[in-house]
Formats: sequence, C-alpha cells, structure tokens
Amino acid sequence: MGVGIFSQRNGMVAVDIVASCGVMTPGQISGLARAAEELGVFRFKLTSRQTMVAVVGADRAEELVNALPALGLKVSPYGNVVRAVKACAGSGALCPRSVGEALDLGIEIQEKYLGLEVPKDFKIAVAGCARGCTDPYCADLGVVASGREVFDVAIGGFAGSARPLHGRVIARRISREEVFALIDHVLDRFRALAEPGEKLGRAISRLGLDPFLPARSLEGSEPGPPEDFAKFLGI
Repeated sequence: MGVGIFSQRNGMVAVDIVASCGVMTPGQISGLARAAEELGVFRFKLTSRQTMVAVVGADRAEELVNALPALGLKVSPYGNVVRAVKACAGSGALCPRSVGEALDLGIEIQEKYLGLEVPKDFKIAVAGCARGCTDPYCADLGVVASGREVFDVAIGGFAGSARPLHGRVIARRISREEVFALIDHVLDRFRALAEPGEKLGRAISRLGLDPFLPARSLEGSEPGPPEDFAKFLGI
C-alpha cells in the first residue's frame, strides 16, 4: 500500500489528508491550521475525493504527517487499494433532498475498507438520493439511497479514462447490512478474478457481470438457483 505523498514540480510536497468523508470538526480544522502555520504550509487544496491536500516544503512534510494522528486525521492511502470514500451530505439533518442516511453509511464504509489491497485502485461513492451528487455510477462501487433504510448498489463504473464506463445496478432496495455483505462479496471476487492492474469495470467487460454476483443470498455459501439472487436484488 502506498501513501498519498507526492513530489511537486516546484520542489514542494503534496500531502493528501483524509478525514471522515470530508467531515472535519472545528478542533481538527483549527489544529491543522496551527500545524500548517508552524510548518509553513503553502496552500491547501480540496480534492474531488473529499480529501485535503496540503502543499508544504519537502523538509517539513514528515513533521506534518506526524502531526495528523493527534488530530484524528491521517495520510490517505494510495495505489492499488480501496481509496477514500465519497459521500454526500445526504441525511435527515443536512439535506432536504435526502431519502436515506448516506453520510453515516459512507463514513462507516470508509472506516471498514479504506486501504484494503485490491488488484487496482477501488473507489466507492455513496449518495443520499437519485441525483447522485457524488457520481455513484462513475465509481467502482456506488451506493444510492432508495428509501429511508434501503439502498441500490451499482458496480463497475469509472470515469478516469478515455474510455469511461457507467456502473451497472446489481441490487435494489437492500438493507444497510446487505450493502456491507455485497461490498465484501464484490471485493472478494475482484481479488480472485481481476488481472493485476485491471479495473473492476474492465474485468466485468472481459468476464461478464455474472462471475461478480452472489450465487444466492449473501448469507449462504452454497450455489443456488438464479431466483434466489433475484429475490435478494428485490426484483
């Protein structure tokens, strides 16, 4: 697993800092600001993955990295791993359009899967409604709230290519617990079937979608008839 620390053309270093799907407390922000002033951080840049890049002199980068754990922050993992999760502000308290609790789910997903090794970088996006402000169909795995406690899941999308792919829905209106079971299954199949350096979407294009789908209910390990999985999908 690599870490998000990158040399810049101007001789400085970019440190990619990850929080809980972009959510930070006032204490984290003020603490990071104090460290940044002490270490001469040049600029901060918010990223599309809801992380924060700090551009700092190469001689002070290690000190900045060492200051993060005390603030409940860390350097984002990089390379062929599960990346920082994108989650919108979808919740009953924050977004009037939200139909489900997407933000809390996204934070929980990130806490469980961030940094796990996979054949190629794996991006997850969670949205609180069909508007999909976090682009869930452009992610390796996208979760979209379709009701107060139920979610749709799509896999195989990615946008960072001259040949982008749109994710395909493989489950509708499943529970929060089933979302985690499905993520576990998809990651296991991805590790087993993808070639080194192959995106999930490319592996699906090469092998078809079926090898990545559960044979029956995610609670069981024995193969079952197709209607078992259709029932799980809610169709």
